[in-house]
This record gives sequence, structure tokens and C-alpha cells, in this order.
Amino acid sequence: MEKLPSVAIIGTRGYPSYYGGFETAVRKLAPYLVDEGWDVTVYGRHGATKADDTSRDLRVKTKTTKGLETKSLSTLSYGLMAALDAVKAKPDVALVMNVANGFWLPLLKLRGIPTVVNVDGIEWERAKWGRLAKTVFRLGARFTARFGSTLVGDSHEIQRRWNNEFRRESTFIPYGGDVPELLPVEQGQEHRGYILVVARFVPENTVSEFFDAIELLGDTYPVVMVGSTGYGGELDERARALSEKYDQVKWLGHVSDDKRLLALWQHAGAYFHGHSVGGTNPALVQAMACGAPIVARNTVYNSEVLGETATLVEPSAASIASSLASTMKVSLSGRFDPTPIVARASKFYSWSGVCGSYEEVLRHLLKGSDAQVVRGTAE
Repeated sequence: MEKLPSVAIIGTRGYPSYYGGFETAVRKLAPYLVDEGWDVTVYGRHGATKADDTSRDLRVKTKTTKGLETKSLSTLSYGLMAALDAVKAKPDVALVMNVANGFWLPLLKLRGIPTVVNVDGIEWERAKWGRLAKTVFRLGARFTARFGSTLVGDSHEIQRRWNNEFRRESTFIPYGGDVPELLPVEQGQEHRGYILVVARFVPENTVSEFFDAIELLGDTYPVVMVGSTGYGGELDERARALSEKYDQVKWLGHVSDDKRLLALWQHAGAYFHGHSVGGTNPALVQAMACGAPIVARNTVYNSEVLGETATLVEPSAASIASSLASTMKVSLSGRFDPTPIVARASKFYSWSGVCGSYEEVLRHLLKGSDAQVVRGTAE
């Protein structure tokens, strides 16, 4: 029987996991690669996945490694242990997520394992990291530029930054979204009747400014907040305080139920997307695919993804509140048409296209050549 080509996926919390964008991508990609004839192993962390998850594709192999479960060292430590195990297993290729794992690329290269590295956003510009962490990410990026076989940038702006700062070309593969079936409205809410935010509670996601805006809108419109810091702290406490102060404001914390999240986006009257650092954001693309009326922070990344289909705002409470109120008025009047934004998501940001591009890149490396996949872009 012919041996299948093997790929190890390193740098996420595991399969299937619901923590963030990398994990969502792996949930879509791993079964796709199996369908395309790959032997897939996903490295992860103990306790990050559920053994009884009915969405799990049992054909996808999983390995958990040890590591330090701390805010600053978890990615590095788990990445190192996964890389060391992969060195022993020697897959044909490795897909590595996050430039922090760039430190371990020399180990894979010495073993003769070519790598595809998703560089994600510009981690060293995120406000949540201190000076040391930013320095580590920046150094990890230099290792990635030096030792990664093929780099993947999830937006054209990310590609430009890497080309200018590290003199490395990359392949454009964004994140994807699926157009869902019609799902029921969240209990206690009405179709197009509420403001929604879905975000990790970190400063660069404009969470504090959004909370300030809610102080201006909390008595006017229902608000649903999804997300947390993951470690507790001031922003979590503020979300709790807002939900206690205003009867119409609900804080759901972290939501791992895909269908519930899709339904929240699908029926929102206004979705606020405040992410400011990074490339193509998975939550933004999925909100588009759900046909949500979007108010997004004005960044080059969000502008690239949304085109002319949404409202871009400056990161101030007054600007956010004004745009959300205007969007809600249109939604409540029944005049919002989701067709253009859904069409854009389907054309440029489908999971089938994303997974196909990754498979093509991996096949190129399997044949011993670098890959520059050309696919439809939103430019």
C-alpha cells in the first residue's frame, strides 16, 4: 500500500479547538487534507480539546505535549516540545503557526523537514505584550524569515510588511468563512435588534473604547458581548459591570459553540469589529459570511477585507457609538441588504479556497520546491 504524504501541524492548542483563529483554521484544514490524501498529525495541549467533541474527524491524528501554561511562555514551550517530537517522527512537511515558533525552525530544517509558516499578524505591535515579549516575537520573526521554507501572509498588507522589514516573499492565503444555514435567533433577542461584539478582551481590539460607547448606548439598544481576556482582569470586570448596570447588556464570556456564534452574527443589527493589529481576521470574515451589518475600526487590514461593504470608524467612544446607532437604525428599519457583504466573503474568503491553497503549498514543498500560490484576491 502506497505511503501517504505526512504533515505535522504545530503551534495551535490542538484539534479540534475553539480558542482562536489558528485553531479555527486547523479545524477546517486538517480534515480537508485527510480528504486530499494526507496523513495529518496535529500537535496540541492537554485539556485544550474535548474527547467527546462530535465534530472531531477521527482520521486526524493528534498528539499532546507538555509545556508551561503561562501567558508569556505557553506558545514557546509547547512549540518547542512539538518541534522536538516532530524531529523524531520526521513528517514529510510541517505547517507551523505563529512566528514565536520561528525559534524552533532550525531544528526542523536540520532534520530535513520543509516548513510552511503562517506568520499571522505583527505580534510585536500588540499592546497586550510587554517589552520582553515584543522583543521575543520580533526575534522569532527574524528566525522565521531566515529558516522558514515558505511563508504565508493572510493579508496583502502583512505580505508588504514582511517584504519590507525582513526581505521575505510570502504566499497570500487569508482566513475563511462559511455561509451558514438560517439559524434561530439567540434567546431573548430579536432579528437585527441588538449590537454585537466578538473579541478577545485585549487593548488592540478597541475593547475599552467599545465599552465606553456602550455607556452611551446601553439604555437605547440591546448589546451582546462575546469574549474575555482568558486570564481575568480589568476588562473582564468592566464587561461584568456593564451587564449588571444595563438590563439590555449581556456578557456571554467565551463561546465555543460554532452554531451559536454564527447565529449571533447572522441576526445582529450591528457588529462591532475593533481589531487593529494583524491581517485578515477570522471573526471579521465569518461575520461577513453571516451577512452581519459591520462597523469596523479603520485600519488598512479591515479596509482590505471589507472593501466598500461596511462602515469604518476611528477608535473613539463617540465615533463608535454614533456609527453603531446609525447602523442599528438602518437594520431596524429593514433596509439593510446583506447580499454584497456575503458575496464578497464567498468570492474572496471561502474555506474551500483557503484550504485548497494550503494544500497546494504543501504539495509544492513535497516536490522539493517553494510555493507561490496565486489565488483570487480582494485587491
